Amino acid sequence: MRKIVLSLLGILILIASFLGSKSIVDSKRTNKPISEKIVKTVFGMEVTNTSIPIIIPANGVLTAKRRLVLFSEVQGVFKGKSKLFKTGQEYKKGETIITINDREFRSSVIAAKSNLYNLLIAIMPDLRLDYPQLYPKWKDYLRKFEIEKPIANLPKMSEKEAYFISGRGITSSYYSIKNLEERLSKYQIKTPYKGILTDVQVTEGTLVRVGQKLGEFIDPSEYELEVSVSKIYADLLSIGQEVVLKNLDKSKSFSGKIERINGKVDQNSQTIKVFIAVQDSNLKEGQFLEAQIKARDQPNAFEIDRSLLLEGNQLYTIQESMLKLIAVEPVFFSDKKVVLIGIPNGTTLLAKPVIGGYSGMLVQIFE
Repeated sequence: MRKIVLSLLGILILIASFLGSKSIVDSKRTNKPISEKIVKTVFGMEVTNTSIPIIIPANGVLTAKRRLVLFSEVQGVFKGKSKLFKTGQEYKKGETIITINDREFRSSVIAAKSNLYNLLIAIMPDLRLDYPQLYPKWKDYLRKFEIEKPIANLPKMSEKEAYFISGRGITSSYYSIKNLEERLSKYQIKTPYKGILTDVQVTEGTLVRVGQKLGEFIDPSEYELEVSVSKIYADLLSIGQEVVLKNLDKSKSFSGKIERINGKVDQNSQTIKVFIAVQDSNLKEGQFLEAQIKARDQPNAFEIDRSLLLEGNQLYTIQESMLKLIAVEPVFFSDKKVVLIGIPNGTTLLAKPVIGGYSGMLVQIFE
């Protein structure tokens, strides 16, 4: 009897222990929260198709349209003038900008003229006796002959007369002097147009050598901007096309025209060189400008940020409070924008990218 009581007591203790442990475990369980649907707030924009101008952006450095690089063709000491040969110095058209000491060479030219003068005097007695009809013409030429001034052209001669004059060495002496005078003129450089010195390589007293660069001279009234445009836009460019130019900080605008288009595509960059002419007193050579070339107007188009266009030319629209992907057709890309066609008017597009966005995502438009 005692064994039976002990067995029943043990069974009761086991059952009580099981029930106690179960109640402890059940007390630690928490109810699973009910997930709430998350609705993302986004920015939207409504599509209104209009005519959008296709603007091709480009940039480049401004250079003078007319530039004169000054080189010396003779040797001598650089002589100073009333105007200093300094950067920024302005000169009028036809004004002497550079003078090189020509005293030694000028003396050799005068000596050659003196020799020709002696040859002319030597033939006068023969002309008077053998060709009396030619004597007055050459006497008049000899009377007007001035050694210090540029030599005058020889009188017109008949064939027989030319043989006589050339046989006395006069013709060869004359052309030698013309060559020396041409060389003498190179000791002075005159300006072909009104302009300004932008670079100086010599100063007064410098020994100038043949082929030495002396400086640079430009016309500051006319400039051109050389820009590189992708070859895919080649058919949109034309001579005389209006171009808007802006400085680096966008504070000033200038008007220009396409003046030249290179007919060759650069093999490395696959671009075409376009030259834009511009005139403005506020411009300076070397200035960086951005060009906005208006190619054409695209009808029934809409422009958005490039960051909104997804791979495969797809775009998020907002329909029934959800994001949905649609296919679009881009017709022009700029650095920051893309022009699209084929989107119906009234379509609501996503205006700013959404991190982690996907088709079917619940959204609400920010008011």
